Amino acid sequence: MAPTVPHSKPVTVRMFSQRFSSTPLGARLARRLALYRLHSWGFPYGSAVSDAAALIVAELGANAATHGRVPGRDFELQLTLCGGAASYEGPGLGAEADAHPARVLRIDVSDTRGERRPPHPGEIVAPDASAVGGRGLLLVEALADRWEVLDRLPVGKTVRAELDLPR
Repeated sequence: MAPTVPHSKPVTVRMFSQRFSSTPLGARLARRLALYRLHSWGFPYGSAVSDAAALIVAELGANAATHGRVPGRDFELQLTLCGGAASYEGPGLGAEADAHPARVLRIDVSDTRGERRPPHPGEIVAPDASAVGGRGLLLVEALADRWEVLDRLPVGKTVRAELDLPR
């Protein structure tokens, strides 16, 4: 009888996690530290991956500081560089898992306001041209290959965005 090779799970290559104050300064610091961490992981400043991740972290961090703010509570940024085709664990995986690239950069921004949830992917409506805000998640939807809103236990929510990385 020939030995079988077990299906391997994705491997987390790198991880960065940090809490920031729920302020504009905290959101700016999250973006800057994300860029620094990505540079140290081999994604140089100004590269396509670095620029897309910076915009996503900036928008999600600003949303956490603005809409997810609870006085005295921080928001959390987590960057995860995953390897393996099945790294995406969201809904609708099925046969799609084989189509995903070998590496994925996962960006999670968590806050403590679980009751204030953004619209789901595909449900975002563009604001009027004269509106001051409301375009951040449109940028996330345009830049990320996938994104979703998850419950955070024991309290809050996590907005997750993923970038497929070149092989």
